[in-house]
Amino acid sequence: MAARDTFNKLDETKKARILDAAVEEFSRHGFRQASVNRMVDSIGIAKGSLFQYFGSKEGLFTVIFNYAVELVRQSLRQVKKQTCDEDFFERIKESLLAGIRFIERHPRVYRIYLKMIFQEDFPLRAEFLQQVHLFSAEYLRPVVEAGIERGDLRADTDIEMTLFMLDALMDRFLQAYCVPFLDAGASIYQAPAGELEQKVDEFIKLLRYGMGAPQGARSEGREYVRATVL
Repeated sequence: MAARDTFNKLDETKKARILDAAVEEFSRHGFRQASVNRMVDSIGIAKGSLFQYFGSKEGLFTVIFNYAVELVRQSLRQVKKQTCDEDFFERIKESLLAGIRFIERHPRVYRIYLKMIFQEDFPLRAEFLQQVHLFSAEYLRPVVEAGIERGDLRADTDIEMTLFMLDALMDRFLQAYCVPFLDAGASIYQAPAGELEQKVDEFIKLLRYGMGAPQGARSEGREYVRATVL
């Protein structure tokens, strides 16, 4: 479901104001308690206009969800480009740090995601969450495949299970950064920047010890990549 043409034809400033008001409302109140009346009051438009733009509250939420996914895509696209020559574990580290930076830049967007997970049931919730995890797998798959080819990961690595595990672990790390009861004593919750990067390093160290190929295999992988490139 996308925004209607009546919304797309608005000037960019007005569209931004409407999206910002919707993000604010959904991040504060979740889906069911979100008030269209509060949104239109803060924007200064008629209630009927909002329905002309999006059809329903569900339609508006879908637009906000797609807007959030595109923000994440832009962030990770940049990470993938900047780390393409790095080893697998460095790429995962930079991806996790990018997730933290995203939360700091877009805290309301991430708060909507947390509400989707923990606080309520609403139309299309399962579909939205499935899309989040499918997007994660889509991003991580070429990173994992490149890690196997380079010899950073063992040749017998189960790709599907690795995608599942990485998605779960990275998602939980980011949740623990924002939600105190998910920290479980790891001191991740709202940790200062320096300490947080140390936690990320510890996280990557555990992955490296558990998933990394033996040193010889890594060397062979690098020779293979060098030979295919040169």
